[in-house]
Amino acid sequence: MKIKKGDLVLIVSGKDRGKTGKVLESLPKEEKIMVEGINLKKKHMKPKREGEKGQIVELSFPIPASKTKLICTRCQKPTRVGYIFKEDSLSASKEKKKYRICRKCGKEI
Repeated sequence: MKIKKGDLVLIVSGKDRGKTGKVLESLPKEEKIMVEGINLKKKHMKPKREGEKGQIVELSFPIPASKTKLICTRCQKPTRVGYIFKEDSLSASKEKKKYRICRKCGKEI
């Protein structure tokens, strides 16, 4: 999945279109992400003990990752994510590492 925990994303479609937020959790098997302050739903909680009052709690629910765009840390624009393979000069085995890049400015994310 191209979006990871801690990334800043822009919501492209849905009721929260145009809002930005930080990714709290990534769910790659479901292709969904949890974004801070986005897709909030109200849940009615029953009282757990006698004499306690019930309450309404707002919870954040996951949204499909395809409905978001990553905001580049360098150019601050919403962008698609690309990949580039570079040889790791520090390791002796000359392994190629996969790095995410911004499609607009070409810089590493």
